[in-house]
Amino acid sequence: MGMKILVAEDEPLLRRLIQIRLEKDGYEILTAKNGHEAIEVITKTDDIDLIVTDILMPFMTGLELVSILKSMNKTIPIIVLSSMSVEKTVLEAFRLGANDFITKPFSPNELAARVKRVLEEVGNTTK
Repeated sequence: MGMKILVAEDEPLLRRLIQIRLEKDGYEILTAKNGHEAIEVITKTDDIDLIVTDILMPFMTGLELVSILKSMNKTIPIIVLSSMSVEKTVLEAFRLGANDFITKPFSPNELAARVKRVLEEVGNTTK
């Protein structure tokens, strides 16, 4: 499979949990503790297949990250994580180009299923 997923999450335990769960499905996981780190990883790594990002992170929010990616003309699919199930935030994430939204707390298996679904959806249209 060899698909690369970037996980941007400032909470170390959750970041590790997501990493372990997705590695179980055979994905290669890159991690970032904040939006700045995420942008660094994205600019250094060509073939990232998916980004999972938290909305509330230090230095740069997940929404800002989505927005910057789109301005860089990156068409990497994005799943946004947030403890704020505020409709406005969800709508903003989608408006900026996020592919999916998952509210914390979530089960790692639910996230894994959504990752698979988003990758299949974009795979059908781009490859």
